[in-house]
Amino acid sequence: MDAQILKVDREGPIATLTMNRPDKRNAMCEELLVSLDTYFSDPPKDVRVVVLTGTAGHFCSGLDLSEHVDRSAEENLHHSRHWHSVMDKIQFGGLAVISAMFGAVIGGGLELAAATHVRIAEPSTIFQLPEGRRGIFVGGGATARVGRLLGPDRMTEMMLTGRKYGAEEGVSLGLAHYSTAEGEAMALAQKLAGKISRNAPLSNYLMIQAIPRINEMSHGDGLFTESLAAALSQTTTDAQEGLRAFLEKRAPQFR
Repeated sequence: MDAQILKVDREGPIATLTMNRPDKRNAMCEELLVSLDTYFSDPPKDVRVVVLTGTAGHFCSGLDLSEHVDRSAEENLHHSRHWHSVMDKIQFGGLAVISAMFGAVIGGGLELAAATHVRIAEPSTIFQLPEGRRGIFVGGGATARVGRLLGPDRMTEMMLTGRKYGAEEGVSLGLAHYSTAEGEAMALAQKLAGKISRNAPLSNYLMIQAIPRINEMSHGDGLFTESLAAALSQTTTDAQEGLRAFLEKRAPQFR
C-alpha cells in the first residue's frame, strides 16, 4: 500500500485512514481506490473501528476525472463495479467506519461517505452530486446509498440542479449524523470510535450487517431476522458479561 496516498495510523483498536492527495482535493484516482480496497479486504485482526478522513481542507472531491476521459463503456462498467465492491467492503466488511468530513464531499466523495456508518461534518463541508454538469452519471453507489438517505425525489433534484448542501442541512437530511465546529470533526470521530470499540464485537457486527438488510426485507422477514440476530447475540459470553455488569453497576469488560 502506498503510504503517501493513503496514510494509515493506528492506536489500539482504532485505525485512522487519511486520503492524501492535497493537490487534487483528495480526488479518487485508481491508486487510492485500490489502496482502500487493499485495507478493507484484509484489515488487522484487532482493529475494530476505522476513522476515514482527508487532508488539506477536503474530505474527497470525487472521481479524478482525468482518468475517465478516454475509457470505453466496458471499461467504465468494470470501474463502476469495482467501486461498488469497495464500498460494500467498507459498509459490510465488519469494521465500524466513521467519516470525519470537511470541505469537498462531492460526487464519489459523497458515495464514499454514504458507505460509512457514522458521518461527522464541519461547517466547511459541501455535499454535492455534480455529475450532470459533467455529462456523466453516478457510478459508485449513490443511487443505492445516497438515494436511500435522501429519498429518490430529493436526490434527483440535487443532481439535476447541482445543488449544494452544507453541514447543518446535511444533518437534517441524513447525509451526516453530527455537525461540529471547524477543526473538531477528528476529535469527535476519535471519541466516538473509542466508544464504539468498547462495544461487544458481535453486537457491532450485527448492527452493521443486519440493520441495512432488514430495512430492505418485508415486514415479517425483517422481524424474523431481528429475532435470529437477538438470539445469536444474547447467548454469547459478552452478553452474559454485559448483563452482569449492568446488574453490578460497573462497566462491562468485553473480549
